[in-house]
Parts: sequence; structure tokens; C-alpha cells
Amino acid sequence: MAVISGDGVFSHVFIGAADVEISATFYDAVLGALGVKNLGPFGNGWILYGKDKPAFIIARPGNGEAPSSNGVTIGFAAATTAEVDAFHAAGLANGGSDEGAAGARSHLPGAYAAYLRDPAGNKICSYTFSDGN
Repeated sequence: MAVISGDGVFSHVFIGAADVEISATFYDAVLGALGVKNLGPFGNGWILYGKDKPAFIIARPGNGEAPSSNGVTIGFAAATTAEVDAFHAAGLANGGSDEGAAGARSHLPGAYAAYLRDPAGNKICSYTFSDGN
């Protein structure tokens, strides 16, 4: 079985948050567990996250309307099951709510994942995949 690689197809992901500071505290913790850094504020209150360059952005929606992401889930890659566990624990400890505890997922071979809602209600998850060896 092939391992799903970390090669991406997106330049970045932008999500809305009603309270950027509360969301930044949450994402500092959950993304920090995956080795993703807060790269600091930018522009009109945006907070940028990434490993080498900005790839994930949280901010108030530009149109002034309330953020809404019903039906959207953003998945973050983890290198190990321990990182997935740390991601989930950090989220719960920093204002997130459980949407699926860390564990094996039967819908994809070798999948191990955890799901959370961030303080703004966005659904996120972290996945790692083993090759079965």
C-alpha cells in the first residue's frame, strides 16, 4: 500500500474567526504539537502559521460577516500517532471541543486521526498514515 504523501495542492488555507486572539491561542497549541509555528501577525489582524512559509491563516472575515464553516473540515498532517494524540489533547486544553478522539480510522487503510472544533466552531483534524509494515 502506498503512503499518502505530504505534498500539497493548496497555496494556503484561510479561516474566519470572530475572536482572533482566542483562536490564535488554540492554534498555537494544536499546530505547535505538529511542529507548525505561529509566524506572527500580518496586515489587518491576520495570524499566519507555517513551517517554512505561511500556509494557514486565521482572521476576521474580510466582508465583516460572521465566520461560518459548516460542512468544511481542514486536515493537518502529522508525522506520528503521538503527534495526533498531542494535537487532540492540546485542542481540548485550549478551548476546543471533541469531534472524534484520537485513534485508528477504518475508512482509510493505515489511518490514525483526531477531530476537534476550534473556539470559532471550525472543524479540524490531524491524520497520519502507516504503510502497514
